[in-house]
Amino acid sequence: MSFDLVFFGGTGDLTWRKLMPALFQAFRHGKLPEGGRILAVARDARSDDEYRQFIRQRFDEVDAAKRPSDDEFARFAQLLHYQQMDLSQPEHYARLKRWLDEPRAEEGRTSPADTVVLYLATSPHLFPVICEQLGTAGLNHDRIRVVLEKPLGHDLDSARRINAVVRSVFKESQAFRIDHYLGKPSVQNLSALRFGNAFFEPLWRRESIANIQITIAESLGVGTRGDFYDRTGALRDMIQNHALQLLTMIAMEPPPTADADAIRDEKLKVLKSLKPFTRESVQRDVVRGQYRAGSVGGQAVPGYLDESKVPTGSRCETFVALRTEVQNWRWAGVPFYLRTGKRLAGRDAHIVVNFRPVPHPIFAGVHQANKLVIKLQPEDGLELHLMAAKGSVGHGSEALSPVSLDLDFDKAFASGRVGAYERLLLDAIAGRLNLFVRSDEQEQAWAWVEPILQAWNQDPIGPRPYVAGSWGPPAASALVARDGFMWEEEQ
Repeated sequence: MSFDLVFFGGTGDLTWRKLMPALFQAFRHGKLPEGGRILAVARDARSDDEYRQFIRQRFDEVDAAKRPSDDEFARFAQLLHYQQMDLSQPEHYARLKRWLDEPRAEEGRTSPADTVVLYLATSPHLFPVICEQLGTAGLNHDRIRVVLEKPLGHDLDSARRINAVVRSVFKESQAFRIDHYLGKPSVQNLSALRFGNAFFEPLWRRESIANIQITIAESLGVGTRGDFYDRTGALRDMIQNHALQLLTMIAMEPPPTADADAIRDEKLKVLKSLKPFTRESVQRDVVRGQYRAGSVGGQAVPGYLDESKVPTGSRCETFVALRTEVQNWRWAGVPFYLRTGKRLAGRDAHIVVNFRPVPHPIFAGVHQANKLVIKLQPEDGLELHLMAAKGSVGHGSEALSPVSLDLDFDKAFASGRVGAYERLLLDAIAGRLNLFVRSDEQEQAWAWVEPILQAWNQDPIGPRPYVAGSWGPPAASALVARDGFMWEEEQ
């Protein structure tokens, strides 16, 4: 299957930091279909060779294991092309269409590509104009797929406007709304864990589970992206998309098939079942914070207000912790805790499923409830925490000790593993929608977080301060302690 992959925003950070290294890994692993071309478009004037040199230099900034040798890059570079383009000019889209439609005998092409993937790696405010121009130029036929990078919109209204334009040009089956967390191998294993194994499903409900915690923690600050981050904040950047997608995959009912829409139908039901927020419940069940100067990894780091390009007196949140519930028969009364933040004590993303304690303990010693830890980053795997007998003699009743079963996916599946963007790019080329977000999912997620944004706009206090290198404001611990629980690192 031949393909053309076009990157709008071809010289931007996302393209050279994430997308090109992911494509190179797919090329290195022999997973890219034959007969492919990669076209970058951007405003400045460059030749193909100048763009290839630009990407070659940027590869020096990625992880050493992912850098190409000179020979590897020389072969990969033959796929790379460049075209100058002003995204507001119709004639530039017409020129792009001619480039895509023209067979190139020197590249072994006798007809246009079987599949054309248009990846919008630009600011989301450009999505409507790009989609409208693509439709006018006839670049919306059945062989076309369009990939939309997050964040899609700034609130529910802007998300609806973007989706309305996308739907006016493309069919829903052509629109690939990307959330790179869904491409992580450990996230893909959430479905395999639940629906590929018989022993979890009977326990996956309110009668057995006490609470579920989802944490996406970053040790880095905002760096040089202070102006962008200040317009976004942790709620929009991480909760509305990544964390909610993880929650839906944990809480959804078994779909009838592995078909993309069957899965996304069940995820949408979860989003519609989330307990809605009111102004009062936001004050009670949501904690927002902003980091101050502190120490991370033994290095002194500045506070958010001292970061480059952050406006003076900003009230932007860099931390969010919240409590919610899924209001259905399976999960009624089970608290779900979501937490994310920058400049926290470590880079750590995980899901903790805390089971209820045994109803009648008969063994001596301290009893700990079972828990399942699904590790997303930096490690990728599962930990199942159990109680076991030491086998000691002379104590009358046997004492129990905590033990764990630890599965490292990287070791268990050492060959054939692919990164998140690599997987999602290959899925977009192949037309597989399972790991992409449907428009109604995305709009429902915005509808759920909108009351939080509205309550914050009317809150004169602003975010709570927390020291960089900590796990956030003390109020986040109090949020969980109110129900008699603790965050994973506090246990």
